[in-house]
Amino acid sequence: MRNFLLLAAASTLAIVACTSVPAPAPTVAAAPVPVVAASPAYDVLIRGGTIYDGSGGVAYVGDVGIRGDRIVYAGPSQPATAARIVDASGLAVAPGFINMLSWSNESLMVDPRGQSELRQGITLEVMGEGWSMGPLTDKMKVLAVKRQGDVKFPIEWTTLGDYLNFLEHKGTSLNIASFVGATTVRQHELGEGDVDPDPAQLDRMRALVRQAMEEGAMGVGSSLIYPPASFAETAELVALVTEAGKCGGMYISHMRSEGDRLVESVDELIDISRRSGAPAEIYHLKQAGRANWGKLDEVIAHVEAARAAGLRISADMYTYTAGGTGVAASMPPWVQDGGVAAMLKRLKNPATVARIKREMGRPGSNWENLFYHAGPEGILLVSVAEPSLKPLIGKTIGQIAKLRGVSPEQAVIDLVLADEGRSGAIYFLMNEDNVRRQTAIPWVSFGSDAEASAPEGVFLKSSTHPRAYGNFARFLGKYVRDEKTAPLADAIRRLTALPASNLGLKDRGHLAPGMAADVVLFDPATIADHATFEKPMQYATGVHDVFVNGVQVLKDGKPTGATPGRFVKGPGWTGWPDGGACRKGGSH
Repeated sequence: MRNFLLLAAASTLAIVACTSVPAPAPTVAAAPVPVVAASPAYDVLIRGGTIYDGSGGVAYVGDVGIRGDRIVYAGPSQPATAARIVDASGLAVAPGFINMLSWSNESLMVDPRGQSELRQGITLEVMGEGWSMGPLTDKMKVLAVKRQGDVKFPIEWTTLGDYLNFLEHKGTSLNIASFVGATTVRQHELGEGDVDPDPAQLDRMRALVRQAMEEGAMGVGSSLIYPPASFAETAELVALVTEAGKCGGMYISHMRSEGDRLVESVDELIDISRRSGAPAEIYHLKQAGRANWGKLDEVIAHVEAARAAGLRISADMYTYTAGGTGVAASMPPWVQDGGVAAMLKRLKNPATVARIKREMGRPGSNWENLFYHAGPEGILLVSVAEPSLKPLIGKTIGQIAKLRGVSPEQAVIDLVLADEGRSGAIYFLMNEDNVRRQTAIPWVSFGSDAEASAPEGVFLKSSTHPRAYGNFARFLGKYVRDEKTAPLADAIRRLTALPASNLGLKDRGHLAPGMAADVVLFDPATIADHATFEKPMQYATGVHDVFVNGVQVLKDGKPTGATPGRFVKGPGWTGWPDGGACRKGGSH
């Protein structure tokens, strides 16, 4: 058999040879095909976190994909590639938090990281409570530099838009925005005296508001307990806010009273909204002074009635029972008529000083008497500019009075004289039960009413209010998690989508495709504030990572030093593709 197979094979070969069929080509190794790597679907993929998208809806486990400065995916986990993957397992993933009342105007000039805010998940600082960094006259610039406290800097801008562009170009880790201050506009045209504008002056003031709106301001901010703002009548405010409303802006106010005339002041804010057509917000909702703690129900009723009638009324708050402002605010507003120099001159007149002391000792009939409501032991000195006064920081007015052998009223006057009106204090005025109740109100968002600080450098020259380091973490930890005053999903809505909507921002406040990539990752089980009135400069904990415009600015709880923050423009900005709301006749 073997021989037969061999013969058959030989015959086959012969046949093949005779038929001239081409022999098969020799086997050759194929040339290598270049491998082109697929581009990552995302620059950053935040994977496996519990997503709270800002809407207040049910959270879910999923992913957030970022490309450039935008969110391009937010939804259930799915296969994807990314240049960088961040494991968010066990963490809440939320839109960046919005601080509706920031005083970081100056602090970001010297520390662009904004650490006390950043470590709480803040990605947008909204400034402009009455005073704004523009518009300025040459005289206002000189006065502003002269009145600077521990933080010193030259003023290299004139308008509000100039300042915000300047700060963006200088570099900041946080986004920035601002209202134009009604006080600043008034001072620009009228100075610091108790006068009313004539029609021509009011027209110029309106034009300044419009200019600020076209530059990107969020609206008009007022602070009506402080001179010269307290000299403004309702009609003046309506005129300015109407101009902002035409540009899609809102009105936001430290009202004329938060104590004895609280309800009347809420009604004034609602009236300004109604007459101007602009939305309105109450800055740091509170009831100041024990005699006024029972007014919260009435305030809520008035706001909700206005909302039911179609007005867009809201409020913000901080989560503490003490406020903070200047020591000079302990005196009647008329003392500051004409500005600081006029005030200092009055404080050297014995007859005038006697009148001031009398008025400080009784409820203010037409002014907010913080000295009366807090009492000398309820006013804690936290900042001074004059170096010789620094040892007094951390003492109450009552303690300072005893130390100096004078009355508490005289201690206030002496401090204002020696520090030329620059001293700051904490005033214990509010009730914890009311603070707790307010944290549950669905139309209340949050603001620190403080600067972005750090326990280092120039910030160590004075103290501060613990709200600078703990306001947002305190809300999420103490009130939402521990005391269960609000569901976490709704709490996040009121830190993100609610303030974004109130401000007219269409691309922030939500985790959704097309939105700006401002994202915070935090642990709901551990987030906590640690700042106290005795030791306020203590960072909050529990926030792990923060992205601003797609760039990581906080990693594993530590700042990266990146400065991708931007000037976030309001609806009136003329740089929008449609020319802005000012030119369209207003839309919010």
